[in-house]
Amino acid sequence: MPKAIYRTEYGVFLTLLKARRIKAGLTQVECSKALGRPQSFISDVERGARRLDIIQIHDLCTVLGCDLVELIKDFANGLRELK
Repeated sequence: MPKAIYRTEYGVFLTLLKARRIKAGLTQVECSKALGRPQSFISDVERGARRLDIIQIHDLCTVLGCDLVELIKDFANGLRELK
């Protein structure tokens, strides 16, 4: 099995994160600044060059104003649509 960052499922997750950021009306710069990180952090995340752990995902959800559980449910729904 290939590494997670190379799997289609990871692309679904990244697309969902980017869509949530855009829906929140935040640029990569604004989102990164709210996380105390450089702009390149969000860019790397959205390109799949950097993986997030669960704590970072939770922090990102806080910045984006979305619920972690809802994000995971949306991710699961996105995976079902792949099949």
